[in-house]
Amino acid sequence: MTSRRRTWLAALILASIVFPGCATVHPWDRDLLAKKSMRLVPLPHELAADDHIYFSKEGSAGGMDAAGGGCGCN
Repeated sequence: MTSRRRTWLAALILASIVFPGCATVHPWDRDLLAKKSMRLVPLPHELAADDHIYFSKEGSAGGMDAAGGGCGCN
């Protein structure tokens, strides 16, 4: 094993010992993380409406299965 590889391995082991609980959520923080604004998609129905408007006006499928003609009549 080369010295560079040993150094990286030692740094990795040291980091796993020093920083084991950085992602721990304390009970008093869970109320903040449970808010709707902390979701990846805060309002799913608005996202669905925006996607529908986009693919029906643009005539493209933005990740959806349908394509519109631009008039919104699909």
